[in-house]
Amino acid sequence: MLALADKWVWDFWLADDGDRHHVFYLQAPRSLGDPELRHHHASVGHAESDDLRSWHVLPDALHPGEPGSWDDLAIWTGSVLRHEGRWHMAYTGINRAERGLVQRIGIATSDDLVTWKRHEANPVLEADPRWYEQLGHGRWRDQSWRDPFLFRAPGDDYVHALITARSPHGPADGAGVIARARSRDLLDWEVLPPLTAPGDFAQIEVPQLGRVDGSDVILFSTRAEDHSEQRRRRLPAMRAATGTFAFVAPAGSGDFRPSDGPIAARRGEVLYAGKLVRDRIRGLGFMAFREASERGFVGELTDLMPARLTPDGDFHVATS
Repeated sequence: MLALADKWVWDFWLADDGDRHHVFYLQAPRSLGDPELRHHHASVGHAESDDLRSWHVLPDALHPGEPGSWDDLAIWTGSVLRHEGRWHMAYTGINRAERGLVQRIGIATSDDLVTWKRHEANPVLEADPRWYEQLGHGRWRDQSWRDPFLFRAPGDDYVHALITARSPHGPADGAGVIARARSRDLLDWEVLPPLTAPGDFAQIEVPQLGRVDGSDVILFSTRAEDHSEQRRRRLPAMRAATGTFAFVAPAGSGDFRPSDGPIAARRGEVLYAGKLVRDRIRGLGFMAFREASERGFVGELTDLMPARLTPDGDFHVATS
């Protein structure tokens, strides 16, 4: 696993250069004392591995921008995709002038996954009020527009993004949706209506889309307090937990159904921001960050764990 003596590590995203696995992760100094302070002190660390077990830490990828810039307070979760011969990182930024309350998305580029340069057009992607809640609505603590996940879809020449967002419609405690956007160059984006319907969650964090055994699977994370009253009435209380969940749909149908409970659980631990990972030798697996254990906040990444779809269509992770 990836554990740093002097830093907490949490949300992460991966890239495979053909020889090695690269992981990019949010980090903040443990010297802050209170892990809740980490969100406004976050930068992006970087490590590489041959086997997804032993990691070699590389120079940091991104730090907050220059004073007065759109991302001068903290950098939050993103993803990496190779496009037209260069690596592109979509990432979330917040700034001091807005007290970190408005989230936007920018692009950085690299030729080697080590040295990254922000694009001068940043921020390139913002919440569209036609479909997504704005800060001025007063229903939530921030303007949610973060955690971009980049991917390509068969049959078109776009790069697509899934994004954590909120709908302006319906009860506030169930307004969490997964937003969509698409672009041909990762600079000029078309924001689209949400992929999922509101109703079950106040927020749906760190989405990732993958295809597993003929089904589309979206991993996402949410907290116990962010399950809506509507969902709580429908499910046993124990299902309204903090952790990594999954939407599952028949391939290409768009008919996503959320899992009843977290897909990965270890006794006394919370595994958050989980990701599907394809290892060259072990095949499909799952990684997450260890958020909490019996000793409190942990802040480190797990090893790769086996993952599969069950015969009844649920997603399952073998945690032991």
